[in-house]
Amino acid sequence: MLRSNLIAVALVFLSESFALGATPLFAAQTGVKDHPLVSRYQGSEVLDFKFSEFDEFQLPLGKIIDENAFEKVQRLEGKVSKFKYSTPENRSTLEVFRSYQDALQRGGFQILFQCSDADCRAAKSFQGGYRGSASGIWCFNCEQPMRYLAAKLPRPAGDIYVSLVVEKDRYEGGTWVTIVEVKPMLTGMVTVGAKEMAADISKTGHVSIYGIYFDTDKSVIKPESKQSITEIAKLLNEQPSLRLHVVGHTDNVGVLGHNMTLSKQRAEAVVNALVSDYKIAASRLIANGVGPLAPVASNAAEEGRAKNRRVELVAQ
Repeated sequence: MLRSNLIAVALVFLSESFALGATPLFAAQTGVKDHPLVSRYQGSEVLDFKFSEFDEFQLPLGKIIDENAFEKVQRLEGKVSKFKYSTPENRSTLEVFRSYQDALQRGGFQILFQCSDADCRAAKSFQGGYRGSASGIWCFNCEQPMRYLAAKLPRPAGDIYVSLVVEKDRYEGGTWVTIVEVKPMLTGMVTVGAKEMAADISKTGHVSIYGIYFDTDKSVIKPESKQSITEIAKLLNEQPSLRLHVVGHTDNVGVLGHNMTLSKQRAEAVVNALVSDYKIAASRLIANGVGPLAPVASNAAEEGRAKNRRVELVAQ
């Protein structure tokens, strides 16, 4: 039984299909620990495991349309831990599925989508490969219905998602659990320098800066922003006649009025840093904020929201 304080996200773990009579692809792996936020179903063994500090995944949130697509998917990025567990011989797919489902809901997860067997439609499997037949049977070797769910736990530090597949098959059954903790890519790997800023401003009149970071709902600049602010100061020192509007932008999460105020406070924090730490004349800078009113991407998914949270430099 899963721990009652389960907090996890699982994404569909991709695997190949088995041909009838094939030997098992996975053997039990010893020494692999469960993710610290989720435990295996009691009696299960780890058959396969993969981990990425930062990766992407397309999370299915709807039925299968055809062999190459789902009705709806959500693209996620973050820390990804993928597990494939064995399903105990004397446990049904329903029992294992319900145990995970109950634990997720107790942990505060919202069920985004779920289906089982023929309700999921078509021949493609949620964990990869092709498991069906033209007659509509889900798979030739399935002993019990395949079951799938996707769930979400909202968190200020980054949402967590779950996609769970439970399947009993004579050759390749198992429970697929992948933990994905949504987060931005490690910063400082690529920096926009003063030269690139100057080129964008000369060409379009503005430049977007994504290397200035704030905690959620706060306007205090985080230490890892120093390199980007240093490059802005360098730009201003190299072009003494340049005057800038420093404009804060947010995503659309929350109340509009609050986001408008927050975006201006963040812009003011950048101006204050340039004036106090780099001795840039305050008369060359005007801080303002437009909240979510000038998006560069859709706010429907975290990928777009991350692009909308930015600071822009606009030539006066």
